[in-house]
Amino acid sequence: MIAANSNSASPDGKVHAADYDEYVTVMVRDQIFGLPIDRVHDVFIATSLTAVPLAPREIVGLLNLRGRVVTAMCLRRRLGLPDRADSDRDMAVGLENKGESYGLLVDGVGEVMKLSPDTREPNPVHMDARWAKLSRGVHRLDDKLLIILDVDAVLSFDVDARAA
Repeated sequence: MIAANSNSASPDGKVHAADYDEYVTVMVRDQIFGLPIDRVHDVFIATSLTAVPLAPREIVGLLNLRGRVVTAMCLRRRLGLPDRADSDRDMAVGLENKGESYGLLVDGVGEVMKLSPDTREPNPVHMDARWAKLSRGVHRLDDKLLIILDVDAVLSFDVDARAA
């Protein structure tokens, strides 16, 4: 792992940006997750949510972000975790999927990490099936496991399965 602002060079003396994957890190409970940086548009505090009747449980409402209607989705709920007791200041990460804008509500937003794709490992076999469906693999950090989220999987809903 290297810091996002590090200018380390490869053996040929040149910095190769393509040698690393960049992730915006977010926290949910005590777990750290990585979102590919090219998918993240904004980081903001979600305020003034408008409820959406009959929406899936993960959709906590709609909000206005600089004139755009954004669907607010709770990552805790998407992962099958209980809601936070203190949700006064919901941090959100702005993402887009299929032309729609989403605000993914998280407990906290961390730093940008540059990690070598060579250090990414498959999901552990004991990972909860709900989490494994949303993950593209993991990176071992010094004291934690960084779970790389599949943004398309997190933001997609199987409408046919829900209707059944």
